[in-house]
Amino acid sequence: PAFLAMTPNDTREQRLRMARFACLVTAGILVAFAFAGTYIFRFLGITMASFRLAGSIILLLIALDMLRAQRSRVQETPEETDAGLAKTDIAITPLAVPMLAGPGAISTAILLHNRAEGWPQQIALFFCIAAVALVTYFIFAVSTRGAKWLSPIALRLTTRLMGLLLAAIAMQFLID
Repeated sequence: PAFLAMTPNDTREQRLRMARFACLVTAGILVAFAFAGTYIFRFLGITMASFRLAGSIILLLIALDMLRAQRSRVQETPEETDAGLAKTDIAITPLAVPMLAGPGAISTAILLHNRAEGWPQQIALFFCIAAVALVTYFIFAVSTRGAKWLSPIALRLTTRLMGLLLAAIAMQFLID
């Protein structure tokens, strides 16, 4: 919904170009943090336990906003939304960062990389990130065609259901 709201005057081709670029940037950021995040944390003196706690709290805040059918200020501030509306190209900011590759996604990529046992699982993580970026692009591409037929009630219902699932994931991160 935010993607469509920030691109009301763009053509389908312009939206597709922005979506493609945003998904590529998102995948790059997530892969970079998955593989270098631990080293960045060591340099900054951040422990993985504190980042896990912070990540779970951020995910929970996003989930609660989704349950209330509100756009999360954790993902995007009103100023960033307004900047996105004013910009001709929203692919990098705010679409790729912080909406797609936000704190929750980055923390998940780092946590999954740290849990990987050997190169096969690390390569699998890379392919999963690429697959999520590809599916995200597909969703954006479909939304450019079907945006005019989507019911606002259906969008709110789906957002709330996804918020409930995300809250459960956040709680699992906190427990772990």
